[in-house]
Amino acid sequence: MPGTEYFGEEEKKEVNDVLESGMLFRYNHDNQRNGHWKAREFEQLFEEYTGAKHAHAVSSGSAAVACMMAAAGIGYKDEVICTPFTFIAPIEAVLFAGGIPVFAEVDETLNLSAASIEAAITPNTKAVLLIHMCGAAADLDGIKAVCKKHNIKLLEDAGQALGTFYKGKHVGLHGEAGAVSFDFFKITTAGEGGVCFTNDTEKYEIMGQFSDHGHSHIGDNRGMESHPIMGFNYRLGELNAAVAVAQMRKLEMIRENNIKNKTILKERLRKEVPFITFRCLPDEEGDSATFLNFFMETPELAQAAANQCAKDGVGVAYWYTNMYHFINQWDHLKALKSPYKLAIHDYENRQDYNALELPKSQNIIGRLLSVGIRATWTEAEVNKLADDIIASLHAVVAVN
Repeated sequence: MPGTEYFGEEEKKEVNDVLESGMLFRYNHDNQRNGHWKAREFEQLFEEYTGAKHAHAVSSGSAAVACMMAAAGIGYKDEVICTPFTFIAPIEAVLFAGGIPVFAEVDETLNLSAASIEAAITPNTKAVLLIHMCGAAADLDGIKAVCKKHNIKLLEDAGQALGTFYKGKHVGLHGEAGAVSFDFFKITTAGEGGVCFTNDTEKYEIMGQFSDHGHSHIGDNRGMESHPIMGFNYRLGELNAAVAVAQMRKLEMIRENNIKNKTILKERLRKEVPFITFRCLPDEEGDSATFLNFFMETPELAQAAANQCAKDGVGVAYWYTNMYHFINQWDHLKALKSPYKLAIHDYENRQDYNALELPKSQNIIGRLLSVGIRATWTEAEVNKLADDIIASLHAVVAVN
């Protein structure tokens, strides 16, 4: 993953600043910090890069989604339209907020389609949780039009999409709020961490309070701060923030290298593998280029190709059978297994996740193969990977 490809002296310097001061907590204790406020600096760098008016750093991308939903007022028995193709964390955030996930179809953007969102709307729909999968934007024009027409909230989970833009605006800023992950497997990393961000000052204040037990963060005496709302502990520590500071400064370089390497790989496959098609990108120039995604003609061919690539030692992912990222494997969700009672347990009109039919998504994800892009590849390494993928795909088609 790109972020972990670029650990160096910059990260060490930022972490040492914190260790030398001994102040690992992000708030207060001004006199002990030697002027170091890594979470604040991280937030400022994030705002400068994305153009967000406000950014608040938290302990994970999942926490960022939870804070974003709290600021948007998502709660008890509110229906939230979600994608069946995602890491399951945002679905968990809906459930633990008391909401009801309602699944709609993806299209060849790999994201929710405007038409499927409209078809899933009921009188109880409060929001669309739009997840920009694999580092590229959804059809935001179409989706925003549907949300506006039906007066429902648009929340953007850009967990995998830092560095992704749509028509010049960073994803996460097209709706009411956005969330990004900085975990170990993202384009830039803090080890663990996330950011919730918005242009709405009131929502920003709620996210900051909600992430820290409802603290107002007004004044310099934490023990005497007021608590405008209830919240929980989603704080980011200064050590993680320090790593994120150094990584944010490298983000555009990483993105540029991703784009260069993805372009080489995609052009090789386009010319030499005529039987595949590529993911639809509503804004190709805004792509963060963290993945190259392409489709085989049928799910059976995709499964055979995934098997052949694995046999040949070629790094190609097949999301359809992945235990984390597609609804087919979410047995714990289908059984509603939770350590405590959730609102969904009493929701009579919910989707039956065991009998849920999403034929478009099944076909699209069933045909999908993905290659993770590394920013540190040399041109020779990209071309060697292209050679290997091309050989494996042709081998599959030759016997099918």
